[in-house]
Amino acid sequence: MANKPIPRGRIRDILPNLHLGAWAPGPKNSITDVPGVLVSTQSIHAEEGVNTGVTVIVPRRNWFEEACYSGIFRWNGAGELTGSHWIEETGLLASPIVLTNTLSVGDAYRGINEYAIQHYSNAKGEVEWFILPVVGETFDGYLNNVSKLAVKPSDIVKGIDLVTDDPVSEGNTGGGTGMICHYFKGGTGSSSRIVEGFDGEGNTKNYTVAALVQANYGKAAHLRIGGFPVGRILEKEKAEVQADIAAHKDKKDGSIIVIIATDAPLTPSQCERLAKRATVGLSRVGGYGHNPSGDIFLAFSTGNHIPVQTLDTEKPKVNPYKAKAQRIEATDDTSINGLLEAAADATEESIYNVLSSAETMTGFCGRTIEALPLDRLREIMEKYDS
Repeated sequence: MANKPIPRGRIRDILPNLHLGAWAPGPKNSITDVPGVLVSTQSIHAEEGVNTGVTVIVPRRNWFEEACYSGIFRWNGAGELTGSHWIEETGLLASPIVLTNTLSVGDAYRGINEYAIQHYSNAKGEVEWFILPVVGETFDGYLNNVSKLAVKPSDIVKGIDLVTDDPVSEGNTGGGTGMICHYFKGGTGSSSRIVEGFDGEGNTKNYTVAALVQANYGKAAHLRIGGFPVGRILEKEKAEVQADIAAHKDKKDGSIIVIIATDAPLTPSQCERLAKRATVGLSRVGGYGHNPSGDIFLAFSTGNHIPVQTLDTEKPKVNPYKAKAQRIEATDDTSINGLLEAAADATEESIYNVLSSAETMTGFCGRTIEALPLDRLREIMEKYDS
């Protein structure tokens, strides 16, 4: 009697002996382990050949009034992250983060504005506030008919309304619905780490560092899991199928967006340092930052609450010509190593969770992308780990 196939799931369940760093995961092992961070995913299959979606990340429930410090790192720039100029200018994230497909950036941008207009315009319908929406993208044109422009602004409004602190749905979900990773089915994945530390008073305190990825990058031969050359072995076994994918992906490698969140109090420059460590996690799995790949990473910290605007007209307004001090907290740079390691480890595991959770998909033009074969993966890992 043949063994039952291994069900799709998270990498820790598939490979329980896989070493994933020194820091323990949070209770959900998801970006929603960071207190206050909320996420929703929507997959869109509006008609035949349409396989796309939207992921919405809200840094805190009152994001409109209180910004987070944030930082961006661009490993390779063949991609888009709107709002990035303002983040680099001020270090402030004051918008939901939306991840979708390349051709839907404009609709996602408009959707964030439509949500804000619906909820925050005054009785006259006037817009008296300032938002630069943050939208990231990767290209899903192999499995999704991008010419249908299936993502609508209303999907973004709905996505912001639907955000929750539940574990993030992984695999063929959200903005990752039609994505491809290392020539296997890609998509959305997440992971978290708990790092021991101290608060500003010297009391012991645990901080959470977590990642969410939209993975749509990489060649099969470059895939490594736990340092083992899994992709090289699988590529030989799937050579004919992989050739057609390669012909398309070489033109537009695909990209990966990594969002890192933490409740540790960080300055914008420290957030940028955290974002840079996503490169370490990506490299472990087999990302090289090829020329046509958009590898863009954003990190934000919920450890400070920075007022950015208010709808209360009775509150005194800030005089822009009289400098006003704000009290903030920041992590001592000499104590930041654990957070940096956690960012790298959470990114690595998030990508693994994409590959182990995503399912085989037949999409646009009848093209099929197979899921990473978990039974074969376990056999390979047992051989190398023996």
